[in-house]
Amino acid sequence: MGNSAKPTTDKKSTSSKVRTPKTTNKKIFVLDTSVILYNHNSINSFDDNDIAIPITVLEELDNFKKGNETKNFEARQFIREIDRLSEKKNLQDWIELPESNGGKLKVVVDESHSKEIQQIFGGFKNDHRILNAAVMLKNQFPERKVIMVSKDINLRIKAKALNLYAEDFETGKIRDIETLYTGKTEMNNVKQKVIEKLYSKGVCTPGDFGLTDVLPNHYFILNGNGSSVLAYYNPNTLMIERLEKHPVQRIMPRNAEQVFALHAITNPDVKLVTLQGVAGTGKTLLALAGALDQRREFKQIYLARPIVPLSNKDLGFLPGDASEKISPYMEPLHDNLKFIKNQYSERDKEYKLFDEMLLAEKIVISPLAFIRGRSLSNICFIVDEAQNLTPHEVKTIITRAGEGTKIVFTGDIYQIDTPYLDSQSNGLSYLIDKIKKHAIYAHIRLEKGERSELANLANELL
Repeated sequence: MGNSAKPTTDKKSTSSKVRTPKTTNKKIFVLDTSVILYNHNSINSFDDNDIAIPITVLEELDNFKKGNETKNFEARQFIREIDRLSEKKNLQDWIELPESNGGKLKVVVDESHSKEIQQIFGGFKNDHRILNAAVMLKNQFPERKVIMVSKDINLRIKAKALNLYAEDFETGKIRDIETLYTGKTEMNNVKQKVIEKLYSKGVCTPGDFGLTDVLPNHYFILNGNGSSVLAYYNPNTLMIERLEKHPVQRIMPRNAEQVFALHAITNPDVKLVTLQGVAGTGKTLLALAGALDQRREFKQIYLARPIVPLSNKDLGFLPGDASEKISPYMEPLHDNLKFIKNQYSERDKEYKLFDEMLLAEKIVISPLAFIRGRSLSNICFIVDEAQNLTPHEVKTIITRAGEGTKIVFTGDIYQIDTPYLDSQSNGLSYLIDKIKKHAIYAHIRLEKGERSELANLANELL
């Protein structure tokens, strides 16, 4: 798909990386602050069209430049890029963007207040100043199409109410969430001799099932005449291999998907795993159990999750020191570790081992923002709630992986807590969609809740 925002109001508008015909006027895309915070390189995603940045956006970015969160990093990177572009040129003129196909950029300083916007929306908010800039450009360039681009749905609605074209920024957004890769296939009416072959020899060829193109590490539930078997496609042997159900850290998988998830996490040939599923399917518990089972293969097990402050209030709003501020957000990870620990009796050496690993920092539970700048070598790195990450954040995490590192992302793509992300644009969905054909990657969608009958009832009916 294209890398620019996809027009929702005019089907003739071009997508990113699709060159605009020379016979048409180049469009002007007006970018909101939310787009910059989502991807600082967004200005290079609109082919040969021009980009306008309202001065209010720069003011808002100034408020985001301090901090350790990814949005702070994006703000700083964008400010540096604008500074580089404007070294020898005036930002009020159209400056050519070197990474685009002839597109130019300018900062819109004149945001003279529109009486029409004041009458419609009331107070002179930053969003209204940004809309003013777009309206001004529309009046200044009547022959060109001016498009407001924002991750903020409400701002897009306001723009459309003013008869402005408005659209989402769609770089990293997948087309159809309903067809997102599940990592598994259930096949019925499988020939009995094929199932018997898997039980007797442990392997068979994809051709035995009439398959010719199988994705690496894809999982199968094979049902025959009164019998069934679990299997996966091994990209190293090019064979379909039988899987057996067995406990890991005394956690017994309760369904086929959990068997697949534990296999993917404990498979040394797989370096990147994604687990998708609703609350109660066991994503985090399985990831942690699998990591603990392989603890001798890694120098450290790192559990992290992005912090999404409640009611969008900054952590500084909360009382206490840094450790006390982040503790409530890390508690679900501690709960899963305690659950595994309690599978053992107090007399078992494993019972005390987990506490010793925490004290020795062999197991580290931390906010995701704290890993910025680190190189992750010989680490099993579990990222919980990955649906609250942008595609750029996911890429940043994976690019930090050194030798001997395994990364596991878990999350529910329908439970988004971060503004400006949705089921199609979050980093977990993007990763699943883009990397499914690689031999060192495995994915499984967990569908059946196993937390409790009460939790299942809530997921199904509420």
